[in-house]
Amino acid sequence: MITTVTQRTRHQPVRFAQFDLVRPEREDSGPVFRRNDIARLELLCDLSQDLDLDETSLGVVISLIDQLHAARQQLAIMARAINALPSDLRRQIDAALKPG
Repeated sequence: MITTVTQRTRHQPVRFAQFDLVRPEREDSGPVFRRNDIARLELLCDLSQDLDLDETSLGVVISLIDQLHAARQQLAIMARAINALPSDLRRQIDAALKPG
């Protein structure tokens, strides 16, 4: 896994796991990092190095990113539910959501 993360330091994934910024699955052979864990590790490395953020600041930033992703997922669910409604109800919702 460490070789997959393309950033400079090898100790960062361990530090990020210690600070609960990434949560690999635990197996008998040790931690197992999934594809989304590796993407998260690379983002954390970028933020840490490019913006010089410590683990506490990274925790705040990654929490906000997680909240944004959750909101986008909820919005997608809501959009699918609205699209399943009859067209007259969709038009009413569309009109109600327009500004002004």
